[in-house]
Amino acid sequence: MNGQAITPSPEMLPAIPGHSSAHPPRPAIPTVGLVNGFFEWFGGLGTFSWRVLRAAVTPPYEWRELIRQLDEVGSQSLPLVALAGAAVGAVLSMEVRSSMARFGATSILPSAVVYSVIQEMGPTITGLVVSGRVGAGIGAELASMKVTEQIDAIEVSAINPYRFLASTRILACILMLPLLTVAADASGVLMGWVAQTLVQPISFHQFIVTGFAGSTLKDFLPPTFKTAVFGLIIGLVACFQGMRTRGGAEGVGRAATNSVVLASLFVILADVVLVKLILVVFQ
Repeated sequence: MNGQAITPSPEMLPAIPGHSSAHPPRPAIPTVGLVNGFFEWFGGLGTFSWRVLRAAVTPPYEWRELIRQLDEVGSQSLPLVALAGAAVGAVLSMEVRSSMARFGATSILPSAVVYSVIQEMGPTITGLVVSGRVGAGIGAELASMKVTEQIDAIEVSAINPYRFLASTRILACILMLPLLTVAADASGVLMGWVAQTLVQPISFHQFIVTGFAGSTLKDFLPPTFKTAVFGLIIGLVACFQGMRTRGGAEGVGRAATNSVVLASLFVILADVVLVKLILVVFQ
């Protein structure tokens, strides 16, 4: 008006589809939430561990439930662990023979198979197999009891759920993992001999004598008993994930999945630490 040109402001311009006059807000990085969740999870795990430990060392003791869990963790897992150990032993024997044949060192194949299976492959495979089977089972079972309020009913009945449900399962995992490792080692060595004798016949006695030549108990006992730590990790993580479940059927599935994933991850990390500790202490 009055001969003056009016310059339109951005607010007066029509909106163009697909374009925006203002810069879109950048999504916030949920770093703080991740850090809080990390510390919250480990804090809850520490509190849970203390409650389980306090319940486990105070009477009355749940011997019947412990025996049932020993059967569930041990004998029910034995076929799968033995099969996995046998497969690892056979594959390891074939691969090692193929590699050593290039350098003319097939004479030390029995020692390589025995040491590899007993010192590392057997314990690790046992820990991962049990974390998959037992970890998922414990996580799903306790999660189902949690969402259906069975744990609350047990607590109302003057029974400590940390003693009856958690401590028995954790102790069963601790006690049975070394025994399952022995079974996996035996299956691996046996199938390693079978794979070897199919290519180059050798007696089982000669295979064992050559494989264990120059070895002592300290070469084999620490790797076997380190799986007790794997059992502690598997039982503790699975029970914790199961007893903190929320959200109905979806929460049960999430608890089982998280139990397997976290237990397997912590078993691998613990194996790294324990191998270094064994090398420092026993070598």
